[in-house]
Amino acid sequence: MGEAPPSPAGKPDQDELTRRAARVQLMVFDVDGVLSDGGLYYGDAGELMKRFDVKDGHALVLARLTGLPSAIITARTSRLVEVRGKELGLAAILQGKRNKSEAFAQLCAELQVPPEACSYMGDDLNDLGVLSQVGLSACPADAVPEVRQAVHLVSRSPGGRGAVRELVELCLRASGRWGAVLDLMRGT
Repeated sequence: MGEAPPSPAGKPDQDELTRRAARVQLMVFDVDGVLSDGGLYYGDAGELMKRFDVKDGHALVLARLTGLPSAIITARTSRLVEVRGKELGLAAILQGKRNKSEAFAQLCAELQVPPEACSYMGDDLNDLGVLSQVGLSACPADAVPEVRQAVHLVSRSPGGRGAVRELVELCLRASGRWGAVLDLMRGT
């Protein structure tokens, strides 16, 4: 049985999107413009700060607790990203990776997950290589036009403001984990 054809606009229909999301075994994310709002904030002493969305982070924790791991690949290197990634319990935190395709191949090999069983959310041109390799590609609403054209899913939310949550919830619902999430939150 082959894949359903894309919708007339070139994007998969909802059924195909759900099938792709159900097959995801590892969710991978860029940081700047995806997990954060893309802004770089500098304090008076030159310290770098980033804004992360709590609801995006909570979704990543819920995914981990129900058996769906996440990882990040970013071209920048920041102590903040390391701290946030560990706080969320991410499976891998790959920083300073200018060649994201190479880093993605390394990640898949280390975690023994085929690329087609991964989702990836990116927002800029340096994400195009990984986006073309995964089973479910996504981007925030405010991604660059070339990325929005290349992905299966364009979120309704911008980066750092709910885009990650949207993809995580799609994968949790499609894979049948959403009931476990609700049970976990209800304490049952």
